[in-house]
Amino acid sequence: MAEVKVQTHRAMADRFSSRAEGMKRSPIRELLKLVNKPGLISFAGGLPHPGSFPARELAEICHEVIQSGAEISLQYSATEGLTSLRDLLVSFMAENGLKLDREELVITTASQQSLDLMGKIFLDRGDLIITENPSYLGAVSAFKSYGTNFLAIEMDEEGLRTDLLRRELEALQRRAGRDYLREKLKFLYTVPDFQNPSGITMSLPRRRELLEIASEFDFLIVEDMPYRWLRFAGETLPMLSALECGPDDRPCSGFRRVIDLFTFSKILSPGIRLGWVTAAAEVIDKLVQAKQSADLCTSALSQRIAEEFLKRGLIPARIRQNCDIYRRKLAVMLEALEQHMPKAPGLCWTRPQGGLFLWLILPEAMNTEQMFAAAIARNVAYVVGASFYPNGGGHNTMRLNFSFPTEEEIREGIRRLAGLVASWQ
Repeated sequence: MAEVKVQTHRAMADRFSSRAEGMKRSPIRELLKLVNKPGLISFAGGLPHPGSFPARELAEICHEVIQSGAEISLQYSATEGLTSLRDLLVSFMAENGLKLDREELVITTASQQSLDLMGKIFLDRGDLIITENPSYLGAVSAFKSYGTNFLAIEMDEEGLRTDLLRRELEALQRRAGRDYLREKLKFLYTVPDFQNPSGITMSLPRRRELLEIASEFDFLIVEDMPYRWLRFAGETLPMLSALECGPDDRPCSGFRRVIDLFTFSKILSPGIRLGWVTAAAEVIDKLVQAKQSADLCTSALSQRIAEEFLKRGLIPARIRQNCDIYRRKLAVMLEALEQHMPKAPGLCWTRPQGGLFLWLILPEAMNTEQMFAAAIARNVAYVVGASFYPNGGGHNTMRLNFSFPTEEEIREGIRRLAGLVASWQ
């Protein structure tokens, strides 16, 4: 009888790439699973309120773009995106202060794909990028998967502290040399308007100084603008890209170091998964090459829906309605915090002029990760602030979302959260 050979196999974990080994589940995406827990009030996700969705208009538009144009809506599209939508977005950007040519814009499958494509075309293992501290977790996760290192710069009420940035870069240049910066420092990533997670808006002087520093040290800027049009108060500030290009009516000329990421998720619907990137034509060309191997093209159906929404002139009214909804919700949250939060040294929160989030800072001795299980027991959820710090830190912080819960839920949720904070001191 033949001898039976017992084969041994490597564990599956041994087969994954080094990039896959470094991947972690997003704490925020995992927290969203808690939304369906009975009685739980969640400030954790970044979900737009369902009442902000233009369901009636979208139902009508969907019917039309399929009924009268199925040969386009249900077909593959060019990787760059539909020419008709790109042209409309060029006009839309011109109305918002940025002159572009069509070749300087590409359609993406929402801005998260845009972030991943940034890593794909710019980052090698061991490269360095600059972020705000704290920074958007989705961006940090996307860039970490490419093996990058982070220079995280603290913020204040005017946004990223450009004085600290200059000091850090000068020190790094003295230690490692200018050639190191030229080779390894690829870009700075920022959310200048109503930053995720802090809700802070970068001031105009900081924007100007940031551009000066980028020119001096020769790095690119990735300007992420998901909340650009969700302003409830204060003055609209120019985009970094518009400041770089200047006030001329002509498209931006010369070397362009600012790359802008936009999304329809907050001004139309996250469900259509649609965004766009504006940048120098050579950057767009490289993004198209990278996108071809990622998904071939973005959904033509989603593009036709957004195109028709723009053609009908519905975006401005939608933006105004969304701002009205979120302005009220933010006011309710700020009022509830003032009413219920205990007075304690170091306990404070931001007062955003727009966006979807505010940032709560607790006394230094408190730890929001350790408090989280107790929060869930009280049927209230938040995002642990440490998740947003690329190099660690933020143990006494949390992000609160005010766009998704109802006004009644905001009041009750903050009451529960304040009770937790009071009991934890």
